[in-house]
Amino acid sequence: MRKKKAKPRVMLPDERYQDVLVTKFVNNLMLQGKKSIAFSIFYKTLTIISEKTDQEGYEVWKKALENIYPKVEVKRKRVGGSTLQIPIEVRPERKISLGIKWLIEQARARKEKGMIEKLSKEIIEASQGAGGAVKKKENLHKMAESNKAFAHLKF
Repeated sequence: MRKKKAKPRVMLPDERYQDVLVTKFVNNLMLQGKKSIAFSIFYKTLTIISEKTDQEGYEVWKKALENIYPKVEVKRKRVGGSTLQIPIEVRPERKISLGIKWLIEQARARKEKGMIEKLSKEIIEASQGAGGAVKKKENLHKMAESNKAFAHLKF
């Protein structure tokens, strides 16, 4: 067991928007350590979004993430020989990381050609309350709602 709790790493904000959340998003988007390519994909995606929606691409992306963040999730707990799914509230840091991961995961699963196109369409849909990532959040909330009876068995 650890003696001390691990310190959270300090992440630098990106150069264009001065936002740490953009850096977190790009770090999750990045493959094989190619951060500059991930940043170019992200920035091109935001320009495509602003052309298609006639709104600021950065604001649409922020709204999409807000629509994806889960409020509750289920964790498994073994009680008397059976495994129960217990709904718990999501910590703010985990909420952000889950939202980012779901958005990128659903964008990669799309059929369009090129990550810029996939990501831009997924972000636009998520900002309107549709798309795969929002559906994933809703499924998680439904599961938590159906297991509400076990909420008293919190961790």
